[in-house]
Amino acid sequence: MLHDKTVAFIGAGSMAEAMISGLVKSEKFPTHQIVATNRSNVERLAALEAIYGINSCKLEDLQFDQIDVIILAMKPKDVDQALSGIKQHIKPNQLILSVLAGITTTYLEQNLHIGQQVVRVMPNTSSAIGESATAISPGHETSENNVILTKTLLECIGEVYTIDEMDMDVFTGLAGSGPAYFYYLMEHMEQQGAKAGFDVETTRKIIAQTIKGAANMVQAQGETPTILREKVTSPNGTTAAGLKALDENGGGKAIAKAVEHAAIRSKEISEQIQESLLVNSK
Repeated sequence: MLHDKTVAFIGAGSMAEAMISGLVKSEKFPTHQIVATNRSNVERLAALEAIYGINSCKLEDLQFDQIDVIILAMKPKDVDQALSGIKQHIKPNQLILSVLAGITTTYLEQNLHIGQQVVRVMPNTSSAIGESATAISPGHETSENNVILTKTLLECIGEVYTIDEMDMDVFTGLAGSGPAYFYYLMEHMEQQGAKAGFDVETTRKIIAQTIKGAANMVQAQGETPTILREKVTSPNGTTAAGLKALDENGGGKAIAKAVEHAAIRSKEISEQIQESLLVNSK
């Protein structure tokens, strides 16, 4: 399904690069069928072309009629100007994927063509190594074939989950921001290893492998995290002592609050963006 498809990124920031990296490393998508564009930063485009072997051009030079999938990856505040600029060049049957936080499929549909094929996408930075947890929410007019195409494309950068668009903020709290929680945990574990005399590089590798192994156990065993935790926790043992310290210091509550507050902030940002776009359209 992908061998004859061409993808263009409108916007060449960090998320676009992470997705490009994942697509290239998957080797499931020919690099010459990936195009990166932006309005004026030619140095950035040249860097992406040199690193990943993709094509690049300024947005004004993009041959829209040769593109099957257009990925909106500019800053959300620039979406209104971007849509105004591309609308005349695209057709309703072209698939538009949006990784723009806070921008709804309804907004995109209202500002593009009647029947426009639109899917909202929320990947995370692990896209760069093909390990993203990516959510998708198709627009009202999007065909089943284009949903399948979207999934097939995004499976090149990790696992894909179809969710209701109203759940995007919660997904952001879980997966969009999620990698940072684990990096934060690793930072503190690394510090304790250093205090005990381990060199930093060794400690980092030990922690990364431990987290990787735990995640793989959840995926492979088919058992809940609660059951797996109980299996490795002997009464009065070392793990029990560590878990007790977590409970006494609010570890579980802190994790829950991190997800909750990230989701709340995602909703706030979405509302602010929508309000700003509404004001600018008047």
